[in-house]
Amino acid sequence: MRAWALAVAGLVVSLVACAGERPPQRPAPETERAIASGRIVGKVAENGAHVWLGIPYAASPAGSRRWRAPRPASPWSGVRQTIRPAQRCAQLTNEFDSDEGLEPGLVIGTEDCLTLDVYAPPGRGAEPLPVMVWIHGGGNVWGRSSAYDGSRLASNEDVLVVAVQYRLGPLGWMSHELLRSSATQAHDAAASFALLDLIAALGWIRENIAAFGGDPRNVTIFGESAGGHNVVALLASPRARGLFHRAIVQSGSFDGFSIAEAEGDEGTQANASKTIVEKLGVESAEALRALPLETLFAAYEYERGFLDAPRMIEDDVVLPAGGLRAAFTSTRTFANVPIALGTNRDEMKLFYLRDPEMTRRQLGLLLVARDPDFYDALTEALSRLWRIRAVDEPAATMHAAGHERVYAYRFDWDDAGRFLSMDLGRLLGAAHGFELPFVFNRFVHLGNADRLLFLERTAADRERLSRAMGSYWASFARDGEPSWADGPAWPVYGGDASFLRLDTANDGGIEVVARAESLEDLARDLRDDPRLDAAGRCRVVDEMGEWSFGRPVQERLRNAVGCGAEGR
Repeated sequence: MRAWALAVAGLVVSLVACAGERPPQRPAPETERAIASGRIVGKVAENGAHVWLGIPYAASPAGSRRWRAPRPASPWSGVRQTIRPAQRCAQLTNEFDSDEGLEPGLVIGTEDCLTLDVYAPPGRGAEPLPVMVWIHGGGNVWGRSSAYDGSRLASNEDVLVVAVQYRLGPLGWMSHELLRSSATQAHDAAASFALLDLIAALGWIRENIAAFGGDPRNVTIFGESAGGHNVVALLASPRARGLFHRAIVQSGSFDGFSIAEAEGDEGTQANASKTIVEKLGVESAEALRALPLETLFAAYEYERGFLDAPRMIEDDVVLPAGGLRAAFTSTRTFANVPIALGTNRDEMKLFYLRDPEMTRRQLGLLLVARDPDFYDALTEALSRLWRIRAVDEPAATMHAAGHERVYAYRFDWDDAGRFLSMDLGRLLGAAHGFELPFVFNRFVHLGNADRLLFLERTAADRERLSRAMGSYWASFARDGEPSWADGPAWPVYGGDASFLRLDTANDGGIEVVARAESLEDLARDLRDDPRLDAAGRCRVVDEMGEWSFGRPVQERLRNAVGCGAEGR
């Protein structure tokens, strides 16, 4: 995969946290609560929501606990203030950290990072509230919970929102015999430690969320990009069974790595663990766990601060060894709960926007496509492939397996503006991550570019679409049936492959569409696309191999469009 693009969804690092609402950093007595570890006090947001930040849900996974399953959080005495964000989990900075004056490639954060944030609507009613557990994106190598402020979603929809942090990069995903042989508990023999963190967070929620007004018997997990991928993994993990009751996958993935691939015995995966351990020159698990973070991260190759390393490892401890996709062929091997999943129509435009091979700058500021037709054809084909692999194929698989509660969507909003020769509506369209401002009801996304992205004239339409999406998401969390009082019923994904298209009224509004994408359709359209000559078609297929969702099917498409290996 293009390493620099792994965490590009984290372009939204300022997405919700930097939304302009900065309440005073002081505790509010009415937010004091008692949880298993001790008493805490939070704060009140400007919209009245109650907020608790940086609550530990597990002990520090540093030192002798590195690459082990998370242990319970230690108790404290007195009242702990939870009014400021916790430190992010250890990670490398990248170009999207420049807003904070950080250069790419720096090791920042801490291993002592297993915390969560809670957002509750003002007031405590008699009935417990649905709980929505947010899992952030960032390629599973980057990101933080504090980038997402759930106060508006909580207040607008009368739900509890919990945002979780989990181990990232080499600390969250590592497969090696040295670690397995040093396991002191069955969980410790895992390779997907990030998923164990999320499972521990769900266990904490089951035991503690009632103190905040939440219903531990009604928990929905939802996440975007890598967060969506993690939702898929939790659906497939036997260890997560019973800890949640609904799931929403936003631009996720259903692919994983075998132990052999993760360790470098098969395939050509960058930064395979055996290679890393050889570079580090250590011969014991104790020595590995004693390494300074800087030394560990320095062993990895990266581009623009983005690590490309095996993640979502099918370790037969957290994830089934037979493959992540295979788990969804039977309702006995994945969580049989209501599932909503979808993608954005133009996912890949965000990744190629800053690719110097695809775009260039005019006057040192304005981004324009070098070849607009090829840019559109490439990003359209790859976005469709993402949808096929992440929505239509798994939804059809689950439906065939007898799962009757699958809902699919596509997000189509593309009303960004233009300035001189730079047309963000065309360059970005409904790009990766663009549904997030609508789900969280906070229109901040690309920093200074937001003035061009979110125009004043689109504000009313955006707000209506945002509130509609909040209603669909929250009603799904409430009873497993997504609905909005002023819009169409969202049908289950069945034989007619119906999905809900989400857009503003000026582009057709919210409507039900009955149409599935397939690899055969994509191959046919690539062959017939007037924007592509023979070389262009083969270039598009070659690009597919750079992305994890494209590698498994690249050869099939290459042959189908007439780009055999000898013709490349």
